Parts: sequence; structure tokens; C-alpha cells
Amino acid sequence: MRGWSAPEVPQLPVTGPVVQVHDTSSRTLRPTNPDGAARMYVCGITPYDATHMGHAATYVGFDLLNRAWRNAGHEVLYTQNVTDVDDPLLERADKVGIDWVELAERETELFRTDMEALRVLPPTHFVGAVESIPLVVELIQRLQSRNAVYDVDGDLYYDVYADPAFGRVSRLDRDTMLTLFAERGGDPDRPGKRDRLDCVLWRAERPGEPAWESPFGPGRPGWHVECAAIALQHLGVPFDIQGGGADLVFPHHEMCAGEVQVATGQHPFAHTYAHAGMVGYDGHKMSKSRGNLVFVNALRLSEIDPMAIRLSLLRHHYRDDWEWTDAQLFDAVDTLTQWRRALALGAGAPALPVVEQALAALADDLDAPTAVASVQAWVEATLGTNGLADTSDPDAAVLIRSLLDAALGLSL
Repeated sequence: MRGWSAPEVPQLPVTGPVVQVHDTSSRTLRPTNPDGAARMYVCGITPYDATHMGHAATYVGFDLLNRAWRNAGHEVLYTQNVTDVDDPLLERADKVGIDWVELAERETELFRTDMEALRVLPPTHFVGAVESIPLVVELIQRLQSRNAVYDVDGDLYYDVYADPAFGRVSRLDRDTMLTLFAERGGDPDRPGKRDRLDCVLWRAERPGEPAWESPFGPGRPGWHVECAAIALQHLGVPFDIQGGGADLVFPHHEMCAGEVQVATGQHPFAHTYAHAGMVGYDGHKMSKSRGNLVFVNALRLSEIDPMAIRLSLLRHHYRDDWEWTDAQLFDAVDTLTQWRRALALGAGAPALPVVEQALAALADDLDAPTAVASVQAWVEATLGTNGLADTSDPDAAVLIRSLLDAALGLSL
């Protein structure tokens, strides 16, 4: 599966510090210490609807990590999946009377254009679930060789307690796990399972559903094993960061980790598990089921500057839960007008300290709000002096533009 076009990113004259990221598993801030290229997996979309602000906040958040690593001098290997066959996609296609393949391709293309507009750096590997079915089959076979797979009426299940480390990613008690498992695509009450938390690896063919041939009979992959197989193939284990929204901590990231750890005998799956907060609207988390969505594409079609959308997201720490409002977006539009006015002066307040402050903030758990505030302080100082004070830097605008682009992904 193809990704999207990569923007040209300027090189900064300052090397960023070691990047630290909050680890969900240990509940601590952990320095990233890449051995060679920095390796990151961020779970992608199920393409049955357009990109909303919750999606955008997650991918912009991990784009900051990609950029912080690059500014610290690392090559980055970034893998992202597309779950282009799954129950929600099939249900939506049936509801609207469209072929599920056509729906997946249309919404994936829309996602690409949204990410390109927001200047999110594309992944090194952008991989669909369908094209990864051979990888899934191979991983299931490896799990079978470890006696971690069993059959329930033709469906294959993963025995979560085959991994002694089960639960160490999410650190949740069993009752909470069961609640979340039921809410997030699991089937805790299915008869015949060994444990209520066991998850499906291979779903046997049902009438009217797509299916692929396999050694287990015709069927299709479960959700968790898809990401597990793609990450294992393209990044190896352990890799540096497993990322996604906070709603993926359990069961998705817990299950992915367990499946690979059991199959390979290697621990951990990822050194650090990083998760973005949830974005709300009208008092609730944005969700397709509730319908309280703000779509990136709709804002772009209404001629909103994509950089204003991105700035609105950057003003919130990636791990925070927050609520989207139109007022925030319009304030970002006004802010960009002010910033462009300051940059148009050419000269301005000293810029190198701003670069150092912003890079330090982003290396400290991707603290974009502090980085944005440092730029705002420069803008106000520059406009206050018209760039003509004794401390004026004649090349300030060039350096600040480069900082905005290289570190924050804002092209002004």
C-alpha cells in the first residue's frame, strides 16, 4: 500500500536533545535510546469514514516524535497499518450499499490527503491488513507451535495467559480488562473459550463476508494479530515505540505485545508504549457511533488553513484529553496571521534561544504547547520592536521558519 508524499523538511543548525516519552507500562518518563534507526509503530485507521480530529491529534502527536528524533540526529523507521478489512468496515459498507473494497480505498485515499495537508511525515511502511494476510498466517502458525492457539467452532483463539507477562502493558485489573474487552471489539461471553479475555486470531468464513484461503481454512484475520504481524515483519522486536490513542492500551496493544512475545520468545515487544489522549466534542469523546465528529476534510473544504488545524492540535499536549471548539480554531487562524506578520519583517528578536527552547520542550515528552509558547514570545518581542532593536537578529525569520517546519510541522 502506498503512503503519501513527504514534505521537504529544513535542517536545523542545532541538534535536539535526547527524546523522552511517557511510557504507559511503567507510568514513567523514559528516554528513548535507539540502537541504530529509531523504530516506531503507530496503529492506523479502519477506513470506513473520514479522518476526524481525534485521529488527527494522534497522528500529529506522533509526527512530533518523528521530527524530534530526526532533529536529534536519528534516522527513523516508522510503520503504520490500515485495517482495511474488519467488522466496522464491512458493516458500514453494507449499510450504505457500497463494496467494502471500494469504501476502504476511498477512505484511505482521503486519509492520505488529510495527512499530507497537515504535513504529517509519511511512514516508511504504510501497510494494509489484506496485503499482510501471509504474515498473519505465519504468526498464527508460530503461536500454534507454542501451544498458544485453540479452536472454537472453526475460529482460532489466542490464549492470553500463554504469555507470563500478560497485563504488563496496561497494568489493569481483570475486571477493568473484561469491561474494556467487551466495549472494544472483544467477545468475553462466547461459549467454548478457555478464558474470557482470549482474543480471535482467525475468523472462519461467514456467509456474505470476504475470506482468504489459509492452512486453517478460509477466513480472515483478527484485529490484534494484524498489527502484531506487521510490526514484527517491518520493525523486528523489540522496537522503540508502540504508539496510538489511549483507547488502544487495552485490549489492542496488550494483545499485540503478548502474541509477538509468545511467538518469538523475545521480551519486550516494544521498549516504550506511548498513548495520545482523547479529543471530545459536545461533551463526549469523538466517536463514529455517537456522531459527534469534526472532520479534517470538511474543514479543508470550507477553506480553513490546514496549518491552523495543526496549530489548534499543537496547543494541547498529546497525552491530554481535551475538547475541540470552533473558538480554538479561529484563534489559531488569528495567531498564524500574527506570526506571518512577524516573519515578514525578516529581522527580529534573537532566534537561536527560541530554537533551543522549542527543541528542549519537544524532547521532554513532546511538549508542543511549551514550544508554541516560545515561538509566541518571539513573535511578540519581534512585533514590539519591529525587528529594529539593538538585540535584533537579521536572520531571525529564516531560523524561526525552519524551526516551525522542522520541529512543529508548520509551514508558514
